[in-house]
Amino acid sequence: MADVRKFLVDDSNVGIRIDKFLAGQMPEFSRSEIQKFDIKRNNAEITKLSDKTKLGDEFIVTISEKTSDVAYDNVSNDFDLDILYEDDDVIVINKPRGVVMYPSAGNKTGTLVQNLLAYTHLSTLGGLTRPGVVHRLDKDTSGVMVFAKSDAAYRGLVKIFSEHDLTRKYVAFVWGIPTWGGADITGNIARSSRNRQKMSMVKTGGKPAHTIVNVADVWTRSGISLFRCTLMTGRTHQIRVHLSAHGFPVVCDSLYGKEKSHIGGVKDPMLLEFLKTHSGQMLHAELLEFVHPVTGEKMHFKTRLPDDMLELKEILDNE
Repeated sequence: MADVRKFLVDDSNVGIRIDKFLAGQMPEFSRSEIQKFDIKRNNAEITKLSDKTKLGDEFIVTISEKTSDVAYDNVSNDFDLDILYEDDDVIVINKPRGVVMYPSAGNKTGTLVQNLLAYTHLSTLGGLTRPGVVHRLDKDTSGVMVFAKSDAAYRGLVKIFSEHDLTRKYVAFVWGIPTWGGADITGNIARSSRNRQKMSMVKTGGKPAHTIVNVADVWTRSGISLFRCTLMTGRTHQIRVHLSAHGFPVVCDSLYGKEKSHIGGVKDPMLLEFLKTHSGQMLHAELLEFVHPVTGEKMHFKTRLPDDMLELKEILDNE
């Protein structure tokens, strides 16, 4: 079954290129990928994606399965799955750091979805490249995730995530020592106009984003803190963007972290060695709570910190 999505142009998205507007609505796809989709504007075929959007425009995008068969063609078993829960409708796993979610132009094999397909079936309502996928974690973010096995679960989970009717908590080691114990960070997020791989906070346009931050620990000598972050919305790179924009970038974040400027001030040799040799931001999806989309049961999953974050904590504690 094809994946059909609808998008309406509001005041914040008037007068921008259609391909740029759609890329902002579907950040998981590049503009070149979007150009291959069947796109209708107010029920008429699109002639030029370079045309500008108008207030009230409705775009219907059909993502055909014919362009999305990589996952099933390259089922793999590259790593052991850490399964937290499974039934006929959903499967909950603890995603390892360094693993891509699903196949894309630069990652044809070895993805999380392909390893899941080697173990079990997933709902195809998300398309053949993204079967069962209702939310994402970045390649270098670890932690708890849920996938849909049945179509009923997929529909239910999509509704839950779109309405933010769930609880998601993350743990992050960040650069900087706050003068506060907690904060509410709000600010719209959009794809960067300078670097398509990055997102950024914007004054106009973009999508509203809200992160609640609580300070769990600080290591003043190292200039590093441990934050617990609750997602009230779920935008691409949300925690990384919000924290970096407010002066607390995630440790080892090569995209938003400005690591070189921070590492220069590190004196402890063990910490310095860890920072220079480690790859992947120190961010972990610790907790996920939601109501089961089929049974209605309350689901609660909490994962321990991965080994690399435990190693970093031990180094900081022993300074």
